[in-house]
Amino acid sequence: MDVYWLEQLEIDVPEENDWLSGSESATLSTLRFAKRRADWRLGRWTAKRALASYLDLPAQAHVLERIEIRPATSGAPVGFFANQPADVAISLSHRSNRAICAVAVYGADLGCDLEMIEPHSDAFVADYFTAEEQELVARASLADKSLLQALLWSAKESALKALQTGLRLDTRLVIASLGNASPDINGWSPLQVRYTDRLFHGWWQQAGGMVRTIVAAPKPNPPCRLTTPDYFTDAAPICA
Repeated sequence: MDVYWLEQLEIDVPEENDWLSGSESATLSTLRFAKRRADWRLGRWTAKRALASYLDLPAQAHVLERIEIRPATSGAPVGFFANQPADVAISLSHRSNRAICAVAVYGADLGCDLEMIEPHSDAFVADYFTAEEQELVARASLADKSLLQALLWSAKESALKALQTGLRLDTRLVIASLGNASPDINGWSPLQVRYTDRLFHGWWQQAGGMVRTIVAAPKPNPPCRLTTPDYFTDAAPICA
């Protein structure tokens, strides 16, 4: 199964809001705090751009305005176009003025996550990681420990999104494990996350002090990055 992804920065988001739908503009007006408003706009911008590219739509304000990201009953994001379900699976994550959106065929269980590579306390590891994961972290070198902590946590977050439970489910019930294969040409390495009888295959990538994870069922191919055309142009999107 093919999985696509797009990442955007806060500086990529236009100052104007004419790419938001009427209901989205109304939602934005209810957000009081600047950080919350910025994160919300970044997430919507990234998802709309990803869906426009995946659906082969032009990158114009009047087109993006017709794309909406609405919450399902579970809280998971659902894409709409022209007030109709877009019939795609999407997942969103944002961290440190950066957002990622993963897109796959409708019906796929899909989750993505973006995390900073930074130290976590022993209490964090004990509270959220399984005994096997704690042992893996304990055996890691000091140089690798922060990366491993971020990677395991991100893999769990991605799986919880694919399960559409989020952090309502105990993170120690989802068990992340890393593959031994070498990274592909774009730096993606395999991983797996298991929850009871559910097994999610996925991929992880390290770049720019961040770790990205994408998991899915059915088993996904290495993620394909969506390169979007410039805003307000009609150039065709490229997948690389």
